[in-house]
Amino acid sequence: MTPHRSPRRPDVVSVELVGGPEPLELALHEYDPEWSALFEEHRRRILEAVPGVRVEHIGSTSVPGLPAKPIVDVLVVVPDVTAEEDHVAPLLAAGYVLRTREPGHRLVRTPGRDAHVHIYEEGHPAIDAYLLLRDRLRTDPADRELYRSTKASLLLRRWEDGNDYAEAKSAVIAAILERARSSQS
Repeated sequence: MTPHRSPRRPDVVSVELVGGPEPLELALHEYDPEWSALFEEHRRRILEAVPGVRVEHIGSTSVPGLPAKPIVDVLVVVPDVTAEEDHVAPLLAAGYVLRTREPGHRLVRTPGRDAHVHIYEEGHPAIDAYLLLRDRLRTDPADRELYRSTKASLLLRRWEDGNDYAEAKSAVIAAILERARSSQS
């Protein structure tokens, strides 16, 4: 792990949703191998804008065979999340738009909302959690099915904001992560 550096400036202390809450009206789509190709396109675009950062495909679209909302989630690891001029500004110039600014995390996305780019600072615990969840869902059929059925049942409801939908999955994700951590021991 890279030693933690002091940020250039204090981080934000609350959540800022640029544009406010947005209703989520999406359905699960069967796994599409094209999602991997779309990730590679975003990876290239991100690295052109912000060379040298770590870029990973995360979320349901990164798990072969798992139905998902057709939104490619991308994880970008930067040295200092508060130094937005180093990573957010170049991504905005590359055509992404800022959606969320919260402590330790920034989210930019495509205007069409088909890709979400999650930006975290090196050493943030969310990085390992995202990768552990992805890898567990790729290798454990029972947890993959649990996650699929949870998402399918949640998407039967109307959500005033996509963040509320994400929060509703948190207990299942925590249980899957606990099993994944236990199996690593």
